Amino acid sequence: MGKEIRHIGIIGAGHIAEKMVSTLDGMADMDCLAVASRTLEKARAFVQRRGIPRAYGSYEALLDDPDIDLVYVATPHSHHYDVTRRALLKGKPCLVEKAFMANAAQAQDILDLARERQVFVSEAIWTRYLPVAQMIRRLVAEGAIGQMRMITATLAYEISAKERILRPELCGGALLDLGVYVLHFVRTCSSSPVVRMESLCTKFETGVDLSESVSLVLEDGTLASVQASAGCQGDNVGVIAGTKANLWVDDINNPKVVRIYGRHHDLLAEYPVPPQITGFEYELHACRDAIRAGRIETEQVPHEEILYITRLTDELRRRWGVRFPMDA
Repeated sequence: MGKEIRHIGIIGAGHIAEKMVSTLDGMADMDCLAVASRTLEKARAFVQRRGIPRAYGSYEALLDDPDIDLVYVATPHSHHYDVTRRALLKGKPCLVEKAFMANAAQAQDILDLARERQVFVSEAIWTRYLPVAQMIRRLVAEGAIGQMRMITATLAYEISAKERILRPELCGGALLDLGVYVLHFVRTCSSSPVVRMESLCTKFETGVDLSESVSLVLEDGTLASVQASAGCQGDNVGVIAGTKANLWVDDINNPKVVRIYGRHHDLLAEYPVPPQITGFEYELHACRDAIRAGRIETEQVPHEEILYITRLTDELRRRWGVRFPMDA
């Protein structure tokens, strides 16, 4: 039996850290004990605003806090590797914001280290932990739409002015920020391997991807067509089409309702999504349950799944000529 997880320490003091604090504020069984930023001034401003007990002006100081049970890494993608590696070497379990690492080489190294040290680590691709993800997978597996033939999904927001999106040194572009969600949506529906992949993308002047369209042929015969963009507002709908019906998800990034439509677009069933604080609570509970059970990975997003998606994004970037400074 592993240790109990109660006190969360957050690395980073940006928007995603704010959302995690809001989540923890609504949870009775976990809390945010500390936040670390690159400057003590920024960390203190954050904790004073949010009523958090401890502020640290370096990531190392938070990692050395013996009262921190789980470290949540909320920095830009480009900074995940070093701090996660240091945390694992100190025996600190980690939940790392998506995208997990800049590339598959970094991901493999971190996962190997976690296995060697027997320290928990997982990716905070929060949509995979939501109860609705398990609902969708179950409905498809039970034949609610017949035999699955096609998957379509879009995720697009106009965030093209954000520094983290524009800069290669921050692992910018739509793919690691938004495209990972549509790829994970496909994997929510089916774990069948990708046997063929075709894609197109447009780029920012900085050389990172602005918008992309990716077609995947799965080993089970399913064709998936997914799009992501950091330059427009999409409908963000997901559809899983089968031989009898289709399953419609109103927002793949945070579903509110799932519907099944028949041949004539007649509504056959509707499934409301369970209430949530922000939705992040489910990934926290998954981490807690895994650590309690003495596991180093979650059931929802095992290490092999993290590596599989990262290899797909590496291959897409290779084809598009999108490179980061940390790529070999």
